[in-house]
Amino acid sequence: MLKLFQAADKLYTSNGDVVIKPLKAKIRKEDNGAYYIEIDAGLDYADYLKEGNIIVSDTPQGDQAFRISSPRKTRTKVSIKANHVFFDSSNYLIADSYVVDKTCAAAVEHLNAATDQPSPFLTYSNITTVSSYRCVRKSLYEALQTVIERWGGHIVRDNWHIGILDKIGQDNGVTVRYAKNLQEITCEENWSGVVTKLLPVGRDGILLNAVDPDADIYVYSGTRYDIPYTKTVSFEQNEILEDDYKNADGELNEAEFKKALVDDLKTKAKIYVEQNSIPQVNYTLKANVEKITDIGDTIEVIDERLKVNIITNLIAYEWDCITKKYTSLEFGNFQKKLSGLISDISASTSKMVTDAAENLSIVLTQEQSAATDEIWNALSNSYCVYDGDKILVVDSLPKETARNVLMISNGGIGFSSTGINGVFTSAWTLDGTLNMDAINVINMSADLIKGGTLKLGANQGVNGRLEIYDEYNTKIGEMGENGLKMYGSDGSYVILNSDVGFAGFDRLNNKIYWVDSDEFHMRKSVVTEEITLCNKVRFIPITITENNIVVNDGIGLVSVAGV
Repeated sequence: MLKLFQAADKLYTSNGDVVIKPLKAKIRKEDNGAYYIEIDAGLDYADYLKEGNIIVSDTPQGDQAFRISSPRKTRTKVSIKANHVFFDSSNYLIADSYVVDKTCAAAVEHLNAATDQPSPFLTYSNITTVSSYRCVRKSLYEALQTVIERWGGHIVRDNWHIGILDKIGQDNGVTVRYAKNLQEITCEENWSGVVTKLLPVGRDGILLNAVDPDADIYVYSGTRYDIPYTKTVSFEQNEILEDDYKNADGELNEAEFKKALVDDLKTKAKIYVEQNSIPQVNYTLKANVEKITDIGDTIEVIDERLKVNIITNLIAYEWDCITKKYTSLEFGNFQKKLSGLISDISASTSKMVTDAAENLSIVLTQEQSAATDEIWNALSNSYCVYDGDKILVVDSLPKETARNVLMISNGGIGFSSTGINGVFTSAWTLDGTLNMDAINVINMSADLIKGGTLKLGANQGVNGRLEIYDEYNTKIGEMGENGLKMYGSDGSYVILNSDVGFAGFDRLNNKIYWVDSDEFHMRKSVVTEEITLCNKVRFIPITITENNIVVNDGIGLVSVAGV
């Protein structure tokens, strides 16, 4: 059943404004990718199927809401493509929010609460990985894509609930077999990552002949083809520690250390070649399957004609809303979305990407992972142009129409946002100079910063800010648009700015002392020794005794000269 609701409706238990009887209705859903419904209906529904309204359709996962966008009309029908309401998340902006050392559940909750207007979504996750993410001027949708890349997992879209889970789908014992329920199968091979001869490179550029100069620097696969598939891959070897090869005096046994690196490099190279010596395969099939529940489900596929007998997971499907049957199932190992590509990279240290998604050795620290966000987002819109004495990377072709340009020449690297003939405001020249109008640093460690003037904010359209933390990572002070503020361990604080001058406050925000013009005011005061006024009179504590017995305590006034 297809039910139509108004744009602002969030509850779909009724039949809505009208029940649609479509000519065609098909849903497509992809793991971490597209999720939409396409509908053809008679012109009687044209007044209902309009921009922004919501279609609620029954799906294999129950009733789901889809928002109509750009309906198309002909003389006989109206056609729409409506994305799942999850994609409304692209309309909620996060100006600047920093997720610091949080689990995935805490991260998505933090980001969902940081939007420019209240988010209609509820979020959840079962991923316990701890990571960080600085989100600057991104939509909630873009932020969630980064969370998937940084924390890993699969996104679950259930109307206004958004989940990120480490695993999805079920194993219901589904088997798809030729001549039984398999109607059509398409097999596509991807040879881009195949390698049968590998030149591995280890730490500091070490090769396999580092110990024995006569040793072969290549590792070979037992699989052979008519043409060579030769590659070079760099491997991280952070687990090989110099300290393990030092004697009691701290001297490094360089020969043993180098041998350990070579042995480790050879082992990793052999594993890599073994896993990447055959092409990766993606299958699209049409079959009559009843026990599929959702993306991620396990399927066994058997086709004797193609010598296919594999167990894999569903990565996409198409569902006919009228017949209530799957019309297309996709499974395999190389058609991955860009948003899912980095999810295999560990956000805490490093991980060898050896699965079939991409045959690359990628090691990213948490800071490097954050730096890839902008690069991956722009990959599909970058073009490399060899231009005589320089190389240009542009965002559109022909190059004369480009706005964002990276230029590499014998002078260095330059960046322009005003085209190839514009001003290159940022550059890294061969003499080692980094010339930038603005540098945005998320995390910087330094023992010493030299310079004449440190500007925070200045003319960049934002307020500068400086925060101070103690050894326990507790904020003890800050300097920003509200002046200087220092915190006490009991919740009290001191402020110095142009509005209040100098003032101290208790933990309940009550002003307890302050300076007004040239006068110092104090709500309460405890003096343990004495007070001197105008360098003339002193208030001192006195004790009155009789027969060596204290009978009273008090304050005495004496002149300064008389003391």
